[in-house]
Amino acid sequence: MAAPTLTAGPAAPKAWSRLLLLGPAFVAAIAYVDPGNVAANLTAGANFGYLLVWVLVAANAMAVLIQYQSAKLGLATGMSLPEILGKRLGTRRRRAFWVQAEIVAGATDMAEVIGGAVALNLLFGVPLLAGGLIIGVASMLLLTLQSHRSQKSFEIAILMLLGVIAVGFVSGLFVSPPDAGGALAGLVPRFEGTDTVLLAASMLGATVMPHAIYLHSALARDRHGFSPDPRVRSRLIRATRFDVAGALLLAGIVNIAMLLLAATSLRGVEGTDTIAGAHAAVTSALGPVIGVVFAVGLLASGLASTSVGCYAGATIMGGLLKMKVPLLVRRIITLIPALVVLGAGIEPTLALVLSQVLLSFGIPFALIPLIRLTGSREVMGIHVDSKPLRVAGWTSAALIVGLNCVLIVLTVSGHA
Repeated sequence: MAAPTLTAGPAAPKAWSRLLLLGPAFVAAIAYVDPGNVAANLTAGANFGYLLVWVLVAANAMAVLIQYQSAKLGLATGMSLPEILGKRLGTRRRRAFWVQAEIVAGATDMAEVIGGAVALNLLFGVPLLAGGLIIGVASMLLLTLQSHRSQKSFEIAILMLLGVIAVGFVSGLFVSPPDAGGALAGLVPRFEGTDTVLLAASMLGATVMPHAIYLHSALARDRHGFSPDPRVRSRLIRATRFDVAGALLLAGIVNIAMLLLAATSLRGVEGTDTIAGAHAAVTSALGPVIGVVFAVGLLASGLASTSVGCYAGATIMGGLLKMKVPLLVRRIITLIPALVVLGAGIEPTLALVLSQVLLSFGIPFALIPLIRLTGSREVMGIHVDSKPLRVAGWTSAALIVGLNCVLIVLTVSGHA
């Protein structure tokens, strides 16, 4: 399929001026530091110390590859992944695909609202239902930056929140530094029993989120436009590697910092199987200041990730149903399931874990088409993946999908 002729792309000099501008990948990277990641990383560190550091390193390496391919698809074709699938699927298959994509996008959004509500409860004692409403309203204000101003304004706001997240989860390491030898030993791949296999599956399998795959192709395209000049597209694609590498490196550092913090300060402490319990343990071990900073980081994580999740849902709907719903209207609709969960009194951390399992069902539907499309010369033209990149992509897809299947089976069978 030849690349479509959309709006005129940037002239070469203007494209060169954009090469060092970062942004789209940092928005997508929010998916890697959401409240679900917080729960998994703290559990891994508190229960097994430094044992599973290698899982986060491997997961981050695969995430770099997959997010790069998503951005590359948008720049090479001028279309997002949902738009391409919307053109290639028949009406019934397209609608069915949209249903599953919307379900996983909704599960993502629900988890992020719940995480933000927990943070407000920890910081100010706000009831969870009221906290969910506050997060919903705050995310609406954030989304107005994208709706009424520009994507760049939205990116700047998300970058600021990402900075808060980084400070919130890394600061504790300066108060209680990890054991360097233990952390290095954690880079050696190994397990210690079935529980560590299950936890590794949840950490690795939940790292690559479907909504981030769908969204990144649109973010890169919307930021840089589509150029009919293949040389300009090639330069933008090369520059995107730095954007993706920088964003995912920061996300990886934050995730590893969470695990190291838990391994250093929470190992063997009772009650760390919930976010609230982990916060209490952090406060007790490192002091109230670090406890507050930790909760602020969680709040920023919930607010940023729910805004990005809503944005992703709109991208999915626009590409697959070929219709657009205003982001603020979508925000109101998708807020309802989270408020129902919070109002029903379901334990928030349990709801987060279950939402991650639901997301696992959606990963193959996003990941496999992405690898197939970026490996197709018909779709990508001269920007088609090289053979080593195709092998790496399919290997990553097989590992992620396989481990998600393990996670689903063990959870359903009652071993989670």
